[in-house]
Amino acid sequence: MNIISIILLLWRIIILSCCYGAATTSAASAPIAKPNCTTHCGDIAIPYPFGIGPHKDCYLDEWFQIDCRHDNSTTSANYSRQAPFLKSVNLELLSIFPFNDYGVQSVQVKNPITFFSCEGKETRQPQNLTGSPFIYSRTDNIFIAVGCDLFARMRSDHGPVAGCGSICQNNADGDYDNCNEGNGCCQGTLLTYELTNLSIEIPSNSSTKSDPMGDCKYAFLVDHNWFANNLTFRDVKDMDSVPVVLDWMLNVHDYGERFREKPDLTDANQSTSLCTSNNDYNGTIMICVCPPGMEGNPYLLQPCQDIDECKGSSKCEVGDVCENLDGGYSCYSNLNGRRCTHFASDLACHFRTTSGRASKTVILAIISGLGSSVGVWLLLIGAWLVHKIVKIKKTIARKKMFFKRNGGLLLEQQLSSGEVNVDKIKLFNSKELEKATNNFSIDRILGQGGQGTVYKGMLADGRIVAVKKSKMVDTSKLSDFINEIVILSQINHRNVVQIMGCCLETEVPLLVYEFIPNGTLSQYIQGQIEEFTLTWEMRLQIATEVAGALSYLHGAASVPIYHRDIKSANILLDRKYRAKIADFGTSRSISIDQTHLTTCVHGTFGYLDPEYFQSSQFTEKSDVYSFGVVLVELLTGQKPISAVTWSQEKEYRSLATYFINSMQEDRLFNIVDARVLKEGSETEIQVVANLARRCLNLNGRNRPTMREVTSELEAVQMSRKPSISAEQNSEGVDFVEDDAVGHWDVESLSEVSASY
Repeated sequence: MNIISIILLLWRIIILSCCYGAATTSAASAPIAKPNCTTHCGDIAIPYPFGIGPHKDCYLDEWFQIDCRHDNSTTSANYSRQAPFLKSVNLELLSIFPFNDYGVQSVQVKNPITFFSCEGKETRQPQNLTGSPFIYSRTDNIFIAVGCDLFARMRSDHGPVAGCGSICQNNADGDYDNCNEGNGCCQGTLLTYELTNLSIEIPSNSSTKSDPMGDCKYAFLVDHNWFANNLTFRDVKDMDSVPVVLDWMLNVHDYGERFREKPDLTDANQSTSLCTSNNDYNGTIMICVCPPGMEGNPYLLQPCQDIDECKGSSKCEVGDVCENLDGGYSCYSNLNGRRCTHFASDLACHFRTTSGRASKTVILAIISGLGSSVGVWLLLIGAWLVHKIVKIKKTIARKKMFFKRNGGLLLEQQLSSGEVNVDKIKLFNSKELEKATNNFSIDRILGQGGQGTVYKGMLADGRIVAVKKSKMVDTSKLSDFINEIVILSQINHRNVVQIMGCCLETEVPLLVYEFIPNGTLSQYIQGQIEEFTLTWEMRLQIATEVAGALSYLHGAASVPIYHRDIKSANILLDRKYRAKIADFGTSRSISIDQTHLTTCVHGTFGYLDPEYFQSSQFTEKSDVYSFGVVLVELLTGQKPISAVTWSQEKEYRSLATYFINSMQEDRLFNIVDARVLKEGSETEIQVVANLARRCLNLNGRNRPTMREVTSELEAVQMSRKPSISAEQNSEGVDFVEDDAVGHWDVESLSEVSASY
C-alpha cells in the first residue's frame, strides 16, 4: 500500500468518526437495464443482459432478447396480462433470479409436460436448447414420472440423464400423492450437467394393472422447490407445462472482449462491478458480480451502490447505534465503548477506553496536530498497523466462517465420537495447500469431474499428493463430503486409496489423497491410453485386487462398508499398475447385524444393480453386481453403456445385458477382447465369464459374495503359474517378473484422476 492510499484511508476513517452516528444518505435505486430500455414485462423485471426490443443495444444478443406478449389464456374476459418469452427458445419466462457470485445465473421458465396415451393431451418433449447459452439446471430440477408399474427415462445427446420406476399398491384411501415412496409416482435426480437436448420415454409395455389413473401416463422435468411447495403430481395432470430452472452462462471466448476484467475483489474502487472468467462446465465461462455489501446490475458495468444495512431493520443490539459503511456497517455501544464492524461475512470488534465524546475530542486533536511532520508519520504508522490488524482479524473470521460452513462442526463431532481415525486425518491449512499446488495452477490439474477439480501437489516434506477442490459449496452434499473422510479414515488396505487429510478453512472444502500416477482402469479398457495396453495377466491381477478390497470392506473392516459406486472409472492404477479403489463419497458403513440399507438410489448407469434400483435397498450383493460389470469390461474391452444404431435410430445398449445374451447364445468368444483371446486359455476365459454371469444375476441372493469371487479369481491365477513356467522352461528362458506388473506388495506413490 503506497503513502497516498494510506493517507486517503486515514482521512476516510477520520471523516467517518467525526460524522459517527449520522444517518447516511440512501442512494437512488440502482438501474437494472440500459438507458431508455424497458425494465419490466407485466410484473417481471428484465435486467440486462436480457432486454426487450426493438433496440438491439437493450439486450446482449439475440439469445437474451425478450418478447413481451399479451397472454389471453386468463379466465377473465376483461383482463389480459403481459407475459415475457425468451424469443430464441420460445419459452415463457417466469422469473430471472438475482445475480450471485456462484458462477452460474438462472432463470425460471415454463416447460411442457410429456403425456403418453392421455386423451386430449399432446405428447411434447422438453425444448431443445442446443447452441444456446442456456442448459437445464442439474441441481435445481428433478425428474418426475406418473403412472403404475412403469419405468420412465430421460436421455440427452450424451446418453442417459435420469430414470425412475414406480409401482401401485392397493390403497383403500387412494392416496398416491407421495413420489418419494414410488407409489403411483416416482422421481429421479439428474446425473449429468450436459442438459440441452432432452427426450422423455415411457415404454409402451408398461403395465396399467390397478392403475387408478387409467392408461394416461406422463413425465416432466420440474423445479424441485416449486414442486415441493405448491402441488401434488395429480394437480399437474391438468396443466400443460411446469416451471423449470435454466442455468445461463457467457462463454469468455464469445463475450470476454465486451466486458472489462479486473484481477480480484480487492480493487481500490470497491464500487466497481467485477467480471472474471471461471473454468466450469468443461469450458471457460464468465460471470460479473458486485462486491460484497454492494448491489446493482454488474453486467451494466456501472458502479454498484452500497446497501444501507441500517435502514429499515435493526442490525444492532438494543441501545447500540448503527452506522452504514461502504460495503458493510458498524454497531457502537455507548455503554462499554464496544464497536463491531461488519463487512459481508467478516466481523471485527474492539473496545474503546473512552466515551464517544472523548473519542471525538482525541480525533480532532489528532487532526490539529497533522501540521507537524512527527505527528503525520506517527499517524501513518498507526493507520498502517490498524489496517494490518483489521485485515488479519478479517482473515481469521473468514476462515472460521468457512470452517463452519464446510462441515467442520460435523467433522469435529465425528472426531469426538471416535468414528474417525485421528492418526490418519490431518487438518491442513490453506497456505500449505496453496503452496503445494502453486496456488492451484491450471498446469497442476490432473482431472475434472462432476464434483470438482483434482490438482497435483507437493508438500513441504516432498510427498506428492492429490488435492480435490470442490466446485462450489452445496450444503446438501456436506454430509457426503464428511462421510468420505469418515469412511476412508477407517480403511487400511493397500488396494484402497488412502486419505491424508482435508482443509475446511477455504471457500470450498479440500480433500488430500495419496497420489496415484497411472490413471483410471476405464482409460486403459477403452483405449484412451494407447501407448500401453493391459495384458490378460494384469487384468486378472487387477480384478483379484479389486475383489479382495471389496471383500475386506464387506467383511474384514472394523465395520462393514458398502461402496455403492464401483466402476472402472473409480479404480485407479499406481506406478506398478496395482489397483486402488477410490471415491467413497456415497459409501456407507453399517452395523454388523444389518443386512441392507434403504436409501435414495445412488450410482452410475450401466453399473447399477437392478434389484437395488427397484427396491431402494442396497446390500453387499449390489456391490457384487457392479463388480460383475467391471469384470465384463476387463473381458470385452467395451463400455458399460454404448450407443448402437438400428435402422437409423440410436439406442443405448447395456453391456451387462449384451454379455448375458451372448453367453446364452454361445457367442462368448465373439465378444471377448482380442488380446484376452490371444493371451488367455479358453478354460480361463470361460471360468471368469461364468463368474461374471453369476455376479450379474438379477436375484441378489443367487450372486456370490466378494470373498467367494476373490477365491475363484485367485484360483485362476494359481492355475496359470505352472503353464507359464512350462512355456518358459521349454524355451530355455528363466522367468523374470516384469517391473511394470510385478512387485505388487511394494509401497508406491498413488495416483489421481477425475474420479477422485
